[in-house]
Amino acid sequence: MADVADVVTEAVTEVAAAAGSRRRATVPGAALGVIAAGAAAGVAIERLTVGRGIRKKARLALDAAGPYGSLRGMPGTAHADDGTELSYEVEEVEEVEEIEGSEGSKRGGGAAGDALTVVFSHGYCLSQDSWHFQRAALRGAVRAVYWDQRSHARSGRGVDQVERDVPVSIDQLGRDLKAVIDAAAPKGPLVLVGHSMGGMTTMALADQFPELIRERVVGVALVGTSSGQLGQVNFGLPVAGMNAVRRVLPGVLRTLGSQAELVERGRRATADLFAGVIKRYSFSRKDVDPAIARFAERMIEATPIDVVAEFYPAFAEHDKAAALERFVGLPVLVLAGEQDLVTPSEHSEAIASLLPDARLVLVPDAGHLVMLEHPEVVTEHLAELLARTGAGRTAADAGSSSG
Repeated sequence: MADVADVVTEAVTEVAAAAGSRRRATVPGAALGVIAAGAAAGVAIERLTVGRGIRKKARLALDAAGPYGSLRGMPGTAHADDGTELSYEVEEVEEVEEIEGSEGSKRGGGAAGDALTVVFSHGYCLSQDSWHFQRAALRGAVRAVYWDQRSHARSGRGVDQVERDVPVSIDQLGRDLKAVIDAAAPKGPLVLVGHSMGGMTTMALADQFPELIRERVVGVALVGTSSGQLGQVNFGLPVAGMNAVRRVLPGVLRTLGSQAELVERGRRATADLFAGVIKRYSFSRKDVDPAIARFAERMIEATPIDVVAEFYPAFAEHDKAAALERFVGLPVLVLAGEQDLVTPSEHSEAIASLLPDARLVLVPDAGHLVMLEHPEVVTEHLAELLARTGAGRTAADAGSSSG
């Protein structure tokens, strides 16, 4: 099979030729609002003139060549307090000879026991696979748990939401995380790692289960997340326009969620436009690896529109600044991309200001999916955090060899 870069280059060349000879595609009225949003975000509307066959050819090549999201661990299922099935996977520590210390001593191995476990929580419209690079680097070095939030990826649809029409809340996600910990890591010290909504989930866990934090948590990493005031984020749009969007967006999402089948067909029809929007809000660099951009696109595409609509209102209500006090005295990493348009780096700075001993890392030229855009930077700092918690030499070695 041709190299992915060659296929993409070929597709771009064909697009340029097509743009000179084809009339601009007629866009259904239902997509006009999406197009306007895309234009405001700087998306090139001429992508709509690309032949569907060309777009499909490039996407299939990227999907086939990219191994991203292929790592799997020992599967398990936890049950939330409303009965929702939560899918998780465990990566155990490889049993290796200790380089330093007493002769014949061993590291890790076995079930949870008293071994340190790192629990990774993913963000909105993503999955546990969003930690692909960190998982690859830390594999075998530390015991790790990766899980899918309710209604995302391999986890079941929220029972409260489907059967009882109960709104999703960040507090519920915190209780979900507790259920996963109880099932996958019932004993031993914990390091909690959360990106975006996963970071909010971690704060909600701390708010509701302070004794767990006090007794078992030895380190925390909060990546591209926020402790509150998300209603003030303008997503890189003009303030006046964003104020109007805030007024109508919840209602629009509810309507879209109620017409999920129709909207999903529309998403497929305008896949290229959505790809541009996703790239705009996921990454800062224009030259991000196309296979990585496609990987992010696949995760977000896989989130049903009714789930997107279901979760969105919870963010406006999220306020867990007070809960950060539970992390005082612990090794804490607060990391964000400087060009993050979804949870701006100022939100990470606000978190760090409430945790005087936290290590604040702002990554230049990085957007919201910083762990995919600059995986080596995120992995290195996670490895340093693990070393600070006493997780040992192998994690630090993994960080130094990542990327």
